[in-house]
Amino acid sequence: QEDEYINIESDPQENKRDLVADEQPHLKGHLEKNYERACDVCKKHKTRILRVIYGILITAYLAAVVAACILNFQRALPLFIITALAIIFICWDFLIAKYEDRIASFFSVGERYLKTQWFWLKWILCAAFIIITIFWLIFDTAKHGSHQLISFGGLVFYIFLMFIFSKYPTRVVWRPVFSGIAIQFILGLLILRTKVGFDVFNWLGIQIQTFLEYSDTGAKFVFGEKYKDHFFAFKVLPIVVFFSTVMSILYHVGFMQWLTGKVGWIMQILMGTTPIESLVAAGNIFVGQTESPLLVRPYLPYVTKSELHAVMTAGFSTIAGSVLGAYISFGISASHLLTASVMSAPASLAISKLFWPETEKPTVTLKTNLQMAKGDSKNLLEAASHGASDSISLVANIAVNLISFLALLAFLDSALSWVGNLFDYPQLSFENICAYVFMPFSFMMGVDWEDSFIVGGLLGYKTFFNEFVAYERLSKLINNRENGGSMYINGVKQYMTVRSEVIATYALCGFANFGSLGLVIGGLTSIAPSQKTEIAGGAFRAMIAGTVACFMTACVAGMLTVPGLEVPCQVFLENILNSTEFPANSSELVECCQQLFTSVNTSEIFSGGNYSLSSWKGCCQILHQPSLYCT
Repeated sequence: QEDEYINIESDPQENKRDLVADEQPHLKGHLEKNYERACDVCKKHKTRILRVIYGILITAYLAAVVAACILNFQRALPLFIITALAIIFICWDFLIAKYEDRIASFFSVGERYLKTQWFWLKWILCAAFIIITIFWLIFDTAKHGSHQLISFGGLVFYIFLMFIFSKYPTRVVWRPVFSGIAIQFILGLLILRTKVGFDVFNWLGIQIQTFLEYSDTGAKFVFGEKYKDHFFAFKVLPIVVFFSTVMSILYHVGFMQWLTGKVGWIMQILMGTTPIESLVAAGNIFVGQTESPLLVRPYLPYVTKSELHAVMTAGFSTIAGSVLGAYISFGISASHLLTASVMSAPASLAISKLFWPETEKPTVTLKTNLQMAKGDSKNLLEAASHGASDSISLVANIAVNLISFLALLAFLDSALSWVGNLFDYPQLSFENICAYVFMPFSFMMGVDWEDSFIVGGLLGYKTFFNEFVAYERLSKLINNRENGGSMYINGVKQYMTVRSEVIATYALCGFANFGSLGLVIGGLTSIAPSQKTEIAGGAFRAMIAGTVACFMTACVAGMLTVPGLEVPCQVFLENILNSTEFPANSSELVECCQQLFTSVNTSEIFSGGNYSLSSWKGCCQILHQPSLYCT
């Protein structure tokens, strides 16, 4: 206590001496003068110095790319493509920033011509689109069967249904509707039917899976070597934390804002939607339904009711990148999940403008120079820390919801089974009820009739609980198929066809459920309190619109998906040859039959081989093999 008293008393005396010393003139040395002179030169020529440094770094990077391509071009092809795309977009941004007025004046002549001729030109384009679609359906049906026609009919059915129950059916502007569906179809065609598009998205899916596996290092360190024994808690949830951290870093460096802005600009130009709805729809491809509105937070109090409905619909019809990794870890196809996320963005805007047409004049237009919100982090480490911390609530929300929903589901199934047992129907369950309710919707997407009941049950899980429960059930069905077991056990189907699995993957890829309804209302109300009444009044319609947008994406996938050999040939033949709807001239069927005849010794045909007698009989009829194999 005595030392502390002395220090306190002596502090004022020391401060006085410091002040007197500061008031005395300080003579700068030679080294200090040179240092200040160098700092002044750096401040004066800061821009030039930075350009020189950036030039050196870019030159070194390009030299490394060239060297890698010379050593092994096939190995360096992904790096070459990424570099070429980056150069194209950087040059585009530079030209737009410097010569925007000149570019606009150059294209203004064509824009004025289109406006004057648009009345008859739009009818020509619509007629051409309809004729091309009809001919494509004819040839595609002849080649792959009639399943694609059911999916096309389902797409038309959902559009007609939304038009009937539209808020203002007579005020619908059809440009966003048809252009959104066209963009969705073109994207699906490029990704699902062209080899280049399929390979690109398949490659992206593989890279994402590889990237997400790095979360295992942190999970193993925290939870031990046997962390996979508790698969969901210690394997799946750490992926959510890792992905959230990465997304936070990308937002800090500005990459996500740049990418979202480019995608939103493309949709705005092609679909004629406003900047707010286009930007939020593009953001929902990568982030969740409560995060993407933060990109346009300053403008939300001024949006119209139709724009607000579009913002909510975009959130309901897509999934966040953070949970995308969790679904991939379940065994769901990464390429199909990526494709569904991209295709649902234009579909959400199309169905939103059909279900709630614009009746007001938007106040935020392209000419108002829309600015996106940026992160609050000051450096990369702080951004990574914020991303990891922000994921705590998401991880806890996922865990507690799954615990409560699965427990509630078990209780419901037990109660329904007890009620059903009173009427000699003990197999009554929540899934059975949902199967009958949603079965017509799943069948209209193009799902096989026998599988439509299973997909209907999955849609019920997704709508009344969440998509986590639905994808967990779908992953079990996929595992059963890949293991090649019996298709029916005690009259219950154990797995679906690959086509039905693909359609279900697209239909489930969205946040449209009753749990998310409260999340959206609470999140948007906190961002824009002045819009509280409009948010609460339009949220349920937005959830319906988001659900239908996912169904439309599934219809497009059903139109374009061609069944491949994703099951063992013995299982494929046993399933397909018992179906009268499958075309006899299928290339997959012929390929499996040829494999049957070439890979199996004729002396082992009926002595415990993998192929059944019905498979041999069917292949003999299709390929007309000689008596050596078929008599």
